[in-house]
Amino acid sequence: MEERKVVSIEDRIPKLKQSRRKKANRRLILYLSILFLLIATVIYLQSPLSNVNKVVVKGQQHVSAEEIKKLSKITNKNNYWKIDPSEVEKRVKKHVQITNVQVSRRFPGTVMINVDEAERIGYIQKDGKFQPILEDGSRLSATSKVPTGDAPVLSGFTDEMYLKEISQELKKLPESITSLISEVHWDPDDDNPYRIRLYMSDGYEVVASIRNFSSKMPAYPSIVAQLSPKDKGIIHIDVGTYFEKYPSKEKKEENDEHGQG
Repeated sequence: MEERKVVSIEDRIPKLKQSRRKKANRRLILYLSILFLLIATVIYLQSPLSNVNKVVVKGQQHVSAEEIKKLSKITNKNNYWKIDPSEVEKRVKKHVQITNVQVSRRFPGTVMINVDEAERIGYIQKDGKFQPILEDGSRLSATSKVPTGDAPVLSGFTDEMYLKEISQELKKLPESITSLISEVHWDPDDDNPYRIRLYMSDGYEVVASIRNFSSKMPAYPSIVAQLSPKDKGIIHIDVGTYFEKYPSKEKKEENDEHGQG
């Protein structure tokens, strides 16, 4: 029978003491690390290092980034961790041209503000200047000497109801179509108070009705593709769809002047 080695208690006590000491040291280091981390966090939160150091605005086109930053009320004196994105979004969205806002934070101190602007549907000429019209038919107080070219000129819309309706219809059109429209004139007659006349950038006129404008106008490129480039005139899409060639050179020149205006 194999003889077992007997370890005396005297021999084991130093080893037990050493093991306990190591565990105690590890525990002490852990507690000190946590304490140091807490102290460092408190110091960081109370120091300028935790403040916002940059506000980045994206998505704006007509509204300046500085104006959006002013609406957000965020400065480098604001604590980065105390920024409430939902509250900032509410403040920025009060701007008449802003339809949607998303605010996010990027460590260590950047606040991102992404905005969507209301689409500019057209421009109304007033007192020799051009006033932007938004997608809901509302007018901006700001004016410019010339339209920026991102939307057609709307002419003759003295009735706000028809202005709002044509704005809604233009909003539904793809950009590939609206980019071809130079001017939209309200041209009512006894039979149709919703009749409009469009002057296109490629030299044609279009007679249409506000009521079915967004559903019929997308066919414009395919209609033009069937016409001879030499023949300019009026494309009727208000009731039926047919082409009316200009009866004289003078009429053609008049249309060209509108299209280039």
